[in-house]
Amino acid sequence: MTPTREQFEHALRSLRNPSLRYADIRWTATHQQHVRVRNGEVDALTATVDRAIGVRVLAGNGWGFAATSHVSEEAILQTAQRALEVAAASNMASTAEVVLSDVDPHVAKWASSYRIDPWSIPLQKKIEHLLAATEPMRGDHRIHQVSGEVSCYRQEKIFASTAGSFIEQTTTEMGGGIEAAALENGEFQRRTYPNPFGGDYQAAGWEFIEELDLAKKARQIRDEAIALLTAPKAPAGRFDLIVGSSQLALQVHESCGHPTELDRAMGLEISLAGGSFMQPDMLGTFRYGSPLVNIVADATIPGSIGSFGFDDDGVPAQRFHLIENGIFTGYLTGRDTAPAIGRSSNGTVRAESAARIPIIRMTNINLEPGTTPLADIIADTKRGIYVDTNKSWSIDDVRLNFQFGCEVAYEIENGKLGRLLRNPLYTGITPEFWRSCDAVGDRASWQIWGLPNCGKGDPLQTMRVAHGAPAARFRNVEMA
Repeated sequence: MTPTREQFEHALRSLRNPSLRYADIRWTATHQQHVRVRNGEVDALTATVDRAIGVRVLAGNGWGFAATSHVSEEAILQTAQRALEVAAASNMASTAEVVLSDVDPHVAKWASSYRIDPWSIPLQKKIEHLLAATEPMRGDHRIHQVSGEVSCYRQEKIFASTAGSFIEQTTTEMGGGIEAAALENGEFQRRTYPNPFGGDYQAAGWEFIEELDLAKKARQIRDEAIALLTAPKAPAGRFDLIVGSSQLALQVHESCGHPTELDRAMGLEISLAGGSFMQPDMLGTFRYGSPLVNIVADATIPGSIGSFGFDDDGVPAQRFHLIENGIFTGYLTGRDTAPAIGRSSNGTVRAESAARIPIIRMTNINLEPGTTPLADIIADTKRGIYVDTNKSWSIDDVRLNFQFGCEVAYEIENGKLGRLLRNPLYTGITPEFWRSCDAVGDRASWQIWGLPNCGKGDPLQTMRVAHGAPAARFRNVEMA
């Protein structure tokens, strides 16, 4: 049962405390379905529905939060009172003033678009689609395992606040991909399409899976996994490195998205994956990358899983620079953190569900395309390596020193792609790496990649974010 606007407004009116400054109520219904096949058989089938109501209250300088899975009017009122009690107790122990940036009231509805409802496709058809997509990868003794998966996601959300907002939002998403794992003489290699982490994800319907055309790519993925078994090891040393769109999207996620979360920089969120080397006194002056590097947060991109209409503070989705012409210019902020740097919230506070308290999360964090075709970047590279598709990663707890391994690499000699190479691994220091960028691919090599499993918070919250990137070249990068 979906709660009504009247129930929400009644619960907000019930919060009586002389120190009450703000309150909001969120309801979410999250529907997920996942299908996975492995070696010609069904390997996993899951379907879940999670419903929750969460109430957040600011009394004086104390925050309170409470949640329930019940949607009756009595349960909503009781949850609101628990949140108020927690806020009052927190206020007694508070040592810092909570300042909220202003927000306009909004009464609105927003929904992502799709052509074919994922839940209109019978489960048997999804299984058959994956079996047909993975069957062409089987039959060679060197192929140890083939797998494919599709995931359907829909979240309905209602938000109401004492600021006067009442916002309804629905997001529908699809994701999927295939993988071939090859094994021979103790050597193990894998290839995925279109991406690891279960494939690629978009705010779309079943049409996205059809557009991926997994079966058409299957033999190529199989052949590349087999070829990697005997390919030369990617050499160690310093090389000019061209990073493909998929891998560069993850580089943006780890070395720009996370360190520009203001709660990390302020030490408010540090228990999972650490803080940030990018501190507020660097804003506007710190050279993060070369003048070609422009990284934006943009929650307004149609069809991306990092997009929405309003965040969980009731702030409209926005587009803004984090890095502009190489200079660090912005953070991801919320209403209670933006005032610390003299700014207003840019609408990046979200929670996994109404059962969790909202925190700063990435939206679509994108490296903007340049003007140079990828073919011209390769032709202009005398001696280098092209890498793509993430295989492993490691980064320190302030997002400064990193190491990435990729599924595939190709040597570049005198402007031409050469031999396939296995197990490429590159390392660097975040600002040094981005400052070495001297060529950014044009729009033709730019793609946005959905990442449905970004972890943050304690207790852990998994958020759905996305990253757009072209291919780009970085000079004199250390390969291990």
